[in-house]
Amino acid sequence: MSSVAKGTGAQAGLRRRNMALVMQALAAGEHVTRAAVAAEVGLTRATVSTLVDELLAAGLVEERGAQRPGTVGRPGTALALSERGPAGVGAEVGVDHLAACVVDLRGTVRCHATVPAANRSRPAAEVLAELAGLTAGVVAEAAERGLRPAGTAVAVPGLVGRDRGTVLRAPNLGWEDVDVAEHLGRAAVVENEANLGALAELWLGGHDRLADFVHVSAEIGIGAALVVEGRLFRGARGFAGELGHVPVHPDGPLCSCGAHGCLETYAGEEALLRAAGVGTGGGPALRAAAADGDPAALKALEEAGAALGIALSGAVNLLDPQAVVVGGPLAELAPWLLPGVRRELADRVTDRQWRPEDVVTSRLGRDGVLRGAAYSAVRTVLEDPVSWALQQEA
Repeated sequence: MSSVAKGTGAQAGLRRRNMALVMQALAAGEHVTRAAVAAEVGLTRATVSTLVDELLAAGLVEERGAQRPGTVGRPGTALALSERGPAGVGAEVGVDHLAACVVDLRGTVRCHATVPAANRSRPAAEVLAELAGLTAGVVAEAAERGLRPAGTAVAVPGLVGRDRGTVLRAPNLGWEDVDVAEHLGRAAVVENEANLGALAELWLGGHDRLADFVHVSAEIGIGAALVVEGRLFRGARGFAGELGHVPVHPDGPLCSCGAHGCLETYAGEEALLRAAGVGTGGGPALRAAAADGDPAALKALEEAGAALGIALSGAVNLLDPQAVVVGGPLAELAPWLLPGVRRELADRVTDRQWRPEDVVTSRLGRDGVLRGAAYSAVRTVLEDPVSWALQQEA
């Protein structure tokens, strides 16, 4: 048994927790030293030094030479999470595309593949077979770079069962009770795309001390997710965040869910393209039309922003988040959407301290969901490096 996994009973439990603390401190910093980690996690330097030595031996951490110039006192050895070893695999089912990627312990994308695919009109088994092939390709490429999968997470635009392997309902795909894990392996974890987009913002989005926020994104449909005190809020049945089916005009158009006037009928991609009159060019065509000052495109985006602001005002009043993060394809339309969103929030949010700048645009954009999926899979190693070490020995 490796030294990283030694110990029994209460001592082993304490060691496991301390090892995880050290890994997470290294994940949060760049080129940090043993002394800096000790100060961050509240352990003695001797204890941290021993744990770091074990992580180095396990291939989870690497040394990067002397600490950068400009530091006070004797320079220590800079540490970083390894570029090789455990990796997270992310896979994504979109209505019009499939994607897969591999990230390392730092969340850096090391391999990536995306293909267009008209998934709405295809059987689920066919879609998932193609996704499995795409995923196998990036995993093979990652293996050539010394990366080994620690887990796989699959993003889907629908409601996911408690087993985290079944899509209960995905209206925009036409799926009902689809066993995704059957095609991608029982170890694969299936998650709603909006949830993974929110987690990507929490972990990789570069938001300073942002731990309570509503994340909203859209492609064909509109999804949202809630992060409360740094944790994803799922709700009693796991379906929290269905913002797209919040009614903004109860007498409005019929929605795919069977209700009338849902946000999705005003701000979903299909509704936007139809209102803007840009045909089948998708988001890029809509952005181009808006950038060119096309009156129909600008009006469609203004009205969609207002509808989005109405729906979000209810969420903000109910939850009192620090911010609203606009992500996914919506982030690319932010220059034209956000004025309407901010105006409605200013008019409707009861907290007078709410500011327009509390609505922020994601830096991850369309890649957020896939990166969130992959990083969620490798974070298991950050949270429990001892289990990873034991699995490698088995």
